[in-house]
Amino acid sequence: MHEEGHARTKGDDALLIQRAISRDADAFGKLYDMYVDRVYRHLYYRVGNVADAEDLTQQVFLKAWQAIDRYKKTASPFVAWLMTISHNLVVDFYRTKKDKTYLEAEVTANDLASSPERIAEARYVQQQLRRAILQLRGEQQQVVLLRFIEGFRYAEIAAILGKSEGAIRVILHRALARLRQILEKERERC
Repeated sequence: MHEEGHARTKGDDALLIQRAISRDADAFGKLYDMYVDRVYRHLYYRVGNVADAEDLTQQVFLKAWQAIDRYKKTASPFVAWLMTISHNLVVDFYRTKKDKTYLEAEVTANDLASSPERIAEARYVQQQLRRAILQLRGEQQQVVLLRFIEGFRYAEIAAILGKSEGAIRVILHRALARLRQILEKERERC
């Protein structure tokens, strides 16, 4: 997220959102700058290529601008509202493509200061995990991404997907159990 040399507060965000709801394009532009990287990263993980992720990111913010007057400050933060729009666009994207290829993104190693051997090993493990996640159902993939890649809390994921917190916990539990099975089968083959 971009910051303009000072720490943002929830009050700053709320003020920008209120100004954007009043059709202040400059305020919406600041919201765009604050959240574009996060929305893009999420979409990139979902669609797997730069061009589609960039296109969908622009669509998210266009739809957000068109519907900003319908945004209601509830328990869900503004970014969760943007992720809901993102989720709906991804569903439409795959519905039109009839393609279920999620997560084609290359995950980079967390510790770039490591030795080349450690980086190669980390990338190999990440590729195994990515392949395993590809085998999950779409909803399970979405919950895993929102929880572990994006760092959303259960309540936020529930708001994004329009489900209860309990349902999100069950989906995540089943997804992790399925990932464990997939990874164990992969290890047995090696």
